[in-house]
Amino acid sequence: MTTFNKVTAAHIAALREIAGVAYVLADEENRDRYARDETEDLHYMPEVVVKPDTTEQVSQIMQLCNRELLPVTPRGGGTGLSGGALPQYGGVLISMERFNRIIQIDERNLQVTTEPGVITEVLQMAVKEKGLFYPPDPSSRGTCFIGGNIAENSGGPKAVKYGVVKDYVLNLEMVLPTGEVIWTGANVLKNATGYNLTQLVVGSEGTLGIVTKIVLRLIPAPKHDLLMLVPFRSAESACAAVSAIFRAGYVPSAMEFMERDALEWVSQYVQGSTVTIADDIQAHLLIETDGNYPEVLMQEMEGIAGVVEGFDVGEILFAESHQQKEELWKLRRRVAEAVKANSVYKEEDTVVPRAELPLLLKGVKEIGRKYGFHSVCYGHAGDGNLHVNIIRGSLTEDQWNGTLQEGIREIFRLVKQLGGTISGEHGIGLVQKNYMDIIFDETSMRLMKQIKQIFDPNHILNRGKIFDN
Repeated sequence: MTTFNKVTAAHIAALREIAGVAYVLADEENRDRYARDETEDLHYMPEVVVKPDTTEQVSQIMQLCNRELLPVTPRGGGTGLSGGALPQYGGVLISMERFNRIIQIDERNLQVTTEPGVITEVLQMAVKEKGLFYPPDPSSRGTCFIGGNIAENSGGPKAVKYGVVKDYVLNLEMVLPTGEVIWTGANVLKNATGYNLTQLVVGSEGTLGIVTKIVLRLIPAPKHDLLMLVPFRSAESACAAVSAIFRAGYVPSAMEFMERDALEWVSQYVQGSTVTIADDIQAHLLIETDGNYPEVLMQEMEGIAGVVEGFDVGEILFAESHQQKEELWKLRRRVAEAVKANSVYKEEDTVVPRAELPLLLKGVKEIGRKYGFHSVCYGHAGDGNLHVNIIRGSLTEDQWNGTLQEGIREIFRLVKQLGGTISGEHGIGLVQKNYMDIIFDETSMRLMKQIKQIFDPNHILNRGKIFDN
């Protein structure tokens, strides 16, 4: 095992030579700002924070850290939910916040070249002005960085129709842990030239290299969309309706699940919400269709309504204005904030084939009763992606940090049994790595560790994420 060195005054001086005095922070107050993200209540203090703004600076920093055996943690917007950007081993934290330029929007080829520190929603709005569309839209899109989305292979509501981040990444400029700089692919839609390093890096959680430029494909922006909120008297029925909609031949642009507690909590959290939840309603589906022809969208929406009406639903709410659509989406996107404001919690990012969602939800509730915990569930139902928020409530310290872990293992064993896996879009990071044995056998784990070894022979980059080195 590599023995790391502590950051010294000489190291800090060398970093300031590379990035500039103003962009190397060693005081406690500034370091503490980078010691946490949105993952539970984890806190790991870096020894120094560096804010480079060129590929050459990142390369020089990595050469220094590799030579001096200093652990390095890359960080984007700090919105992660698995602890992937937390400096568990102290060392040097590289913040990519100054890499905030959109380099080129290529309208001829429907591509955009961007730096990783661009906020996702900023990029989306910039290409929208050109009539183009970048679909991946995690709930934190107003604060998360494109680079972080690459690291976690993020999805979001639009993934059900348009796919996740990996489906839009064409090429990456990346600094290796040794300081070498490579491009992983080519700016083309088809590429059968050697191993696909681009897709290996997407979702690798900053463990293989630091991305400094990104080439994304775009698509023409749809001109119209329709939205409806469907209340169900049974949460399992809401889950069952998801597969039925697809089997009937419809592909919504979004299909989001919220059980009763999720919508109640966020309705109280978001001021001005006008959504009323009837006493007998247990869950909702938020369903969107989009495209270029309003009459076609209306036919699709009517067809979907016909399908869900076979599942004991309440009165369907059709959004009649842009403002009403925005209100409904605001509720869905801020559920996580509402849950966090309501209680200490652990969020598990499960995903199964969509037809298995009813069994997953039923199993989660049964496991909760067995171990004495309450869960609030919501997620991207169209993808089979269910976010299970386990609420601390009245659980004792022994239950929260002890027996609950076995309850989580039971949930993940159920996920595996149903043909799913333990993270759909949040990543493994620190919080899920102890459950990797449920999904992967020894051979698969060995291969992944060998890949890490090839990219990062001294194991300095984001060490301890995904698996223990």
